[in-house]
Amino acid sequence: MAGRQAMPHQDPMERVRNFDEVALGYTREQAIAEAARCLECKNPKCVQGCPVNVDIPGFIAQMKTGNFDGAIATIKLTNSLPAVCGRVCPQEVQCEELCVLAKKGEQVSIGRLERFCADHERKKGVDAPVKAQPTGKRVAVIGAGPAGLTAAADLAKAGHAVTVFESLHDTGGVLTYGIPEFRLPKSIVKDEVRFIGQLGVDFKVDYVIGKIKTLDELRNDFDAVFIGTGAGLPNFMGIEGENLNGVYSANEFLTRVNLMKAYLFPEHGTPIKRGKHVIVVGGGNVAMDAARSALRLGAEEVSIVYRRGEDELPARREEVENAKEEGIVFRLLTNPVRILAGENMTVKGVECIRMELGEPDRSGRRSPSPKAGSEHIIDADIVIIAIGTSPNPMILSGSGGLQVGPRGTIVTDGSARTSLENVCAGGDAVTGAATVISAMGAGKLAARTINDHLRND
Repeated sequence: MAGRQAMPHQDPMERVRNFDEVALGYTREQAIAEAARCLECKNPKCVQGCPVNVDIPGFIAQMKTGNFDGAIATIKLTNSLPAVCGRVCPQEVQCEELCVLAKKGEQVSIGRLERFCADHERKKGVDAPVKAQPTGKRVAVIGAGPAGLTAAADLAKAGHAVTVFESLHDTGGVLTYGIPEFRLPKSIVKDEVRFIGQLGVDFKVDYVIGKIKTLDELRNDFDAVFIGTGAGLPNFMGIEGENLNGVYSANEFLTRVNLMKAYLFPEHGTPIKRGKHVIVVGGGNVAMDAARSALRLGAEEVSIVYRRGEDELPARREEVENAKEEGIVFRLLTNPVRILAGENMTVKGVECIRMELGEPDRSGRRSPSPKAGSEHIIDADIVIIAIGTSPNPMILSGSGGLQVGPRGTIVTDGSARTSLENVCAGGDAVTGAATVISAMGAGKLAARTINDHLRND
């Protein structure tokens, strides 16, 4: 059995000087060769690992014969964002992990094949979808991120009139403000959203639910509501110096770079402070995105500071490898204890302490503890905190009865129902910060629940 087809990439020394997409995509020949590796199992497990239940064997079988139109049509039966998922979904721990070939370490590159099919469709032109017969029911979706877009698409396909309310001036949620251009070009997000609009979904941007209109008022105007507001409130460490000039949350930093295109300032009107020595605190995909963005903004050295070891890094292995190729420094088993002030309340360094790993904590990862006497200082003029996010409580303003948990996440049952009648929720607003594809799966679940209710009402 031939090995996996390697993904073509921009050269590391070239790509650190631009924001163009790093992964270049398979050629037609590579795609067919990779699809040919699929064993067409009688009892395929891969679909079980897909949160949106794509017929993986079905679309790959079509790719083997070069029927890419049929393959993308199969994917779109359950996935309205295939070009996005093919780029940012962690297939290696989902569908690909359950591939029979994974036992030999060479599973089929399902995500890259999905990306190829979506890109093939974009190049030839996406056909306008056939709109469903209207049911006369109206559904409000709060948030135009992965969960909201997925719920909106599925509900529109069921024939309901869907209006999406987005607080920002553009759609896409974290796909637009959080994930850099070099991982997910914004033109792709716009194309995916445009397709959902062609299903009949109406988008209202710059519309903050909880401020312009309350959730209770929205419930009076619509037959059902889905809350997919994500988790956009950044977490901080609570250490000295986090209020200094030059300290960013990863959310603010990436929003300035991605949504506001600060890397093109002054052509675009949002500036960002460009540091020479940048420290990013955290080890997830967001930390990798922030670090690699800072490097492209001209930093001389960018360091990932993470309190656990490399085996515990939560970021995708592919993103870690890309960061290393680009020259990002990994300072592992290291934890900040204080951010040091220079002139005019600006950052001049970070005092850190070395860590050692002990017994596993409740998450199953080994707990880090500080090593006495190992304090040291790392020079820095920019610090980016990327240690997670929480749901924004704005949705609660002026509304009553929506049950939330101790961390501000919305409480739901196994079918995405909230404590309010005819209101469902899903994605990061329920789980806390997680993956794009898990949010999409939650959006599909909620859409099924809402559709069942409206059909039986």
